Amino acid sequence: MKIYKYFFLALVIILIDQASKLMVHHYMYLHQEITVIGNEQFGFKLHYLLNPGMAFGIRWNNEFGKLALTVFRIAAMVGIGYYLVKMAKKNAHVGFLWCMALILGGAVGNVVDSTFYGVFLHNQPVNSPTPWFHGQVIDMLFFPLFDFTWPEWMPYVGGDYFLFFSPVFNIADSSIFVGVVIILLFQRRFFGEHIHEAIPVSSAEELPADRKDETVIEKQGDSSQPS
Repeated sequence: MKIYKYFFLALVIILIDQASKLMVHHYMYLHQEITVIGNEQFGFKLHYLLNPGMAFGIRWNNEFGKLALTVFRIAAMVGIGYYLVKMAKKNAHVGFLWCMALILGGAVGNVVDSTFYGVFLHNQPVNSPTPWFHGQVIDMLFFPLFDFTWPEWMPYVGGDYFLFFSPVFNIADSSIFVGVVIILLFQRRFFGEHIHEAIPVSSAEELPADRKDETVIEKQGDSSQPS
């Protein structure tokens, strides 16, 4: 079945994501930073962080926030997988299906962290009621490109330091981000066929050109006959 190739891509994303996280966990210490490209200040770096929240370091500060976030991730993972199968059966655009596979792989990758890392890597936040479903996501990809200080006259941010790009993320986050961005950029191509099908057309317009001519001749012949 052709749909298997999309789940194979998702599986590849999951394996790459988990391999990178486990390598960082075993060969780096928390908050360690290694420069891959660039200098000590800017470039591409590996920066080991534990993220108890969502993608790109966003957190949900609540007593039950971590558990709720993990449950939400699991539900989203199931929903995305179901939607991928449904759209594949409807012969959706192949580009859209590949993007959904990227999103699915990224979603599963972070679900593995949240569900199991607290048990097997013991990285759950302090005072967590249980290590299950409280694991912290391992982030490591860091791209600080430039920085500056906002002018003092600017409201709200005047005098503040700004670093682009400051979030630290992982392969799973990247896969989700790339899939969503491609869908947004090419949505007219992905969904244009369905939009066209939804536009009502007359029965004559639906006929082939030669049939249209036959229809016109028949109508003219009928009108020429005496009443």
